[in-house]
Amino acid sequence: MSIRVTALTDPDRTPSGHRLAWLADDAGEHPLGSAFLRVFTKEGQEHLAELSLTVHPAERRRGVGTRLLDAALAGARREARRSVIARAAAGSPGDRFLAGHGFRKVLTLTYARLALDRLDGDTIDAIAGRPHPGYRLVSWQGAVPPELAATFAGSRRAMDDMPMDDTDYGVVVWDVERVLAAARSIAERGDLLTTVAAVDVSDGSIVGFSELVVPGDGKGDGQHYGTGVLPEHRGHGLGLLMKAESIRLARAAHPDLTGLVTDTADSNTAMRRVNDALGYEPTHTALEYQLDL
Repeated sequence: MSIRVTALTDPDRTPSGHRLAWLADDAGEHPLGSAFLRVFTKEGQEHLAELSLTVHPAERRRGVGTRLLDAALAGARREARRSVIARAAAGSPGDRFLAGHGFRKVLTLTYARLALDRLDGDTIDAIAGRPHPGYRLVSWQGAVPPELAATFAGSRRAMDDMPMDDTDYGVVVWDVERVLAAARSIAERGDLLTTVAAVDVSDGSIVGFSELVVPGDGKGDGQHYGTGVLPEHRGHGLGLLMKAESIRLARAAHPDLTGLVTDTADSNTAMRRVNDALGYEPTHTALEYQLDL
């Protein structure tokens, strides 16, 4: 079979990066597969690219994936990338493909789901309502309010030591501009972002946050994006408190929502305990792979 790989122009550009794209066909205009390479450009991740590669099931094991991978890796080298990461479900064809093409497994992620139709709402309300002396919660929809923007951006360093095992992920540098751009990107695709934050009452600064994104129609499953607490404020149950409040707000605002999903590194024992306490049930495992260029 003759395989042709064509580079495409991808208009998907954001303040944090852009994508390169390729299409594989059989030279007779029948598509066989595609590859996308997310090239990160923000400070702290200029070395990194993320690969997404798909081959039609009927066309696998014919060299299509290898040709697409070769094109993507050449693109990564032209962009002076040091590392390429990719994710696949454990035991899937993608898992075997990455392992067979020189990628090494660097992180194991467990996906879990909270079924809202089986949720014990009283338990969630009780957790969200527990007093935490010295702290209070605030929440907002979409972009952070201007009066909280600076301290919220500063709280993002709570994710700097998030367990990533051997992944060459870098340290993401957050400022107000990036915080606003991230919220704007979610809004532009039609989804709804809710953020719950923990505030230190002694100085009014945000010391932790939990983000939840819900489909624009309020149906289906919402997704937790990130939950973090600054190191100097850990050990007070703020992660559990904020995530419980996110669940409570989602149920109240979106009665047609069916569930909430989250993914957590297996090595992140603290957040796994939070998820267990809230009733999240594991659904599947994904593996993060990395190729060092």
